[in-house]
Amino acid sequence: MTVPDQLSNKALWKPASFVGGLWVDTDAPSWVDVMNPATGGTVGRIPNYGAAMANAAVDAASLAFRGPWRCWHGRQRGIALAKWAKLMHANTDDLGLLITAESGKPLPEAKSEVGYAATFVEWFAGEAERVYGDVIQQPRDGARTLVVKQPVGVVAIVTPWNMPAGMVTRSVATALAAGCTVVLKPADLTPFTAIALCVLAHEAGIPAGVLNLVTGDAPPIGDALTANDAVRKICFTGSTRVGKLLYRQSADTMKKLSLELGGNAPFIVFDDADLDNAIDALMVTKFRNAGQACVCTNRVFVQRRVHDTFVAKVEARLRATFVVGNGMTPGVTMGPLITAAAADNIRAKIDDAVAKGARLSQPVKASHEPFATRNFVKPTVLTGVTDAMRIANEEIFGPVVPILVFDDEAEVLKRANAVNVGLASYVFTEDYRRQWRMLDGLEFGMVGVNEGGLSSTYAPFGGVKHSGLGRDGSKYGIENFVEAKYVLIGGKL
Repeated sequence: MTVPDQLSNKALWKPASFVGGLWVDTDAPSWVDVMNPATGGTVGRIPNYGAAMANAAVDAASLAFRGPWRCWHGRQRGIALAKWAKLMHANTDDLGLLITAESGKPLPEAKSEVGYAATFVEWFAGEAERVYGDVIQQPRDGARTLVVKQPVGVVAIVTPWNMPAGMVTRSVATALAAGCTVVLKPADLTPFTAIALCVLAHEAGIPAGVLNLVTGDAPPIGDALTANDAVRKICFTGSTRVGKLLYRQSADTMKKLSLELGGNAPFIVFDDADLDNAIDALMVTKFRNAGQACVCTNRVFVQRRVHDTFVAKVEARLRATFVVGNGMTPGVTMGPLITAAAADNIRAKIDDAVAKGARLSQPVKASHEPFATRNFVKPTVLTGVTDAMRIANEEIFGPVVPILVFDDEAEVLKRANAVNVGLASYVFTEDYRRQWRMLDGLEFGMVGVNEGGLSSTYAPFGGVKHSGLGRDGSKYGIENFVEAKYVLIGGKL
């Protein structure tokens, strides 16, 4: 059966762009095949649009921004967002199916992502009516100063393939709650989840032109969005390289930017840590979506005295936990990487480490081999890793655990910070004084202390250094989508 045949809600299948409230596909210059990374089969095709369609979407969003949407008060916007979240929950099975078909992650994990994505819509449905201003006292009679928060305008949102639902709602729901209108460019590798979410948003009562979606060739679409002066903000989640390119391209039109970029997360285990708790956290921070997440553990630093014990426990947990295969197959706990090129990149990093003296272990035996594609990489442990190896210096984005030994706190803090990115970090110790020293000293936007589940709707998500700009989620997230207007009222009372 094809993917659309398996959907209970057939309306979710729209191989088209969505502009000004209309589904558009008839004039597409060409089409792009979306592939299932587990099987190599075709999920479906999307129209391959470029700059012209991107600018048409901006025009629709601009018109909608000047229309009723901006005038809706926060509670009205919140009610529409709450309806959208409710529809997401009602269509969890179908949305999960789409996520698994185009990204490869196991179906239970995909359905969990739908719930996670809905939390952003629910949270910002509430925040929509909590965009507060201020009244500031003036040091002279007869004057009053007001600060009013207003939406920035049209927002272009470019989302990645690794969280096809969560990364869409995290930015789109925030923008809509603030009163902005949106042009969404989903990843070509995973567009059908984003399209289905737009179907549900429209059904929830989001007016035509408020949320637009353009499929197609990323470079010309990105060029158009950054050059168009009507776009007042760019939101991008993805690689540091592309984020810097969008940053440069947005300079001439002076856009606001939110950039959530790459990381190189240290996972630090001291010899007084609860090792079982640390390994529980490692399973979450390293192997979610086969290691393809920006907050995934990259470098595992283990204090020398507990190194051997920790490695043995990790290998035992991998043997007991993972079944590798097609995410649609019951019992599979880890799927493929998104492309063969991504998997080959991981294998090259492993080969580089082994050539430089690292020891390789792939303890997972339970898998559905032979695999249908080259996209699969089994969970792998590398010991004897040094700071000079590629695996320690480049973001891995795959299911590999490189373990490095350290001796003392000052040493590991220096080594952990010796990267130009700073998104997520993790530290495990039972010494509360050390916990405070480490969370103060780690140069990362997020620190998990004896905890691996950093991603949360209620907390500000983002990094420092080359890991980006701005914060998503929480009460802080909506501030990126509003401008503070200063109003001075004079005259005698």
